[in-house]
Amino acid sequence: MPRIGDKAPDFEALSTQGNIKFSDYNKGSWVVLFSHPADFTPVCTTELVGFAQEEENFKALNAKLLGVSVDSIHSHIAWVNNVRKNLGVTMRFPLVADLDMKVAKLYGMIQPGESQTAAVRAVFFIDPNGQIRLIMYYPLNVGRNMKEIFRVLKGLQTVDTHKVACPLNWTEGEKVIVPAPKTIAEMEEREKSGYEMVDFYLAKKSI
Repeated sequence: MPRIGDKAPDFEALSTQGNIKFSDYNKGSWVVLFSHPADFTPVCTTELVGFAQEEENFKALNAKLLGVSVDSIHSHIAWVNNVRKNLGVTMRFPLVADLDMKVAKLYGMIQPGESQTAAVRAVFFIDPNGQIRLIMYYPLNVGRNMKEIFRVLKGLQTVDTHKVACPLNWTEGEKVIVPAPKTIAEMEEREKSGYEMVDFYLAKKSI
């Protein structure tokens, strides 16, 4: 099962946007790779409609969406069409058809304690270098939180860009944590800084 810090497993698969080789799809951008238990199910429909409605906002963050379930390509296309007709929303991001569970097993999405035949609601945040940076798992009966998905994506991009850390409940625009000093000289220099100081090891700044 992949872990945070691992290289994202590569795969080739059929999707609603044609054949996909993951390493090519990932090249130069973040990928939010997420699984859903099954097409034509209520919670999954609410979730994928949510992803579809936010796709342009993901693109603005240089992030591509990629969905996976163990349904056939025909089921995916029929579901996309059903949602388009009933809800007026089109899922334009690729949905991988994973009937043989190859991708689901490669990413640890089949968790027998929850289901032997359906993928759990997993979300993998994969950076442009192909490294898994954050993983979320949800059970079959609890939907994901889109605000949290955006929060952590922005957080990961913020820590990369500014070499900082994000505190509890951080949201975009709030102060971030400056890395702790590693020498006495750095500690003394920090005391002269304009940071918001709780103590020498906990300091915040605006970016």
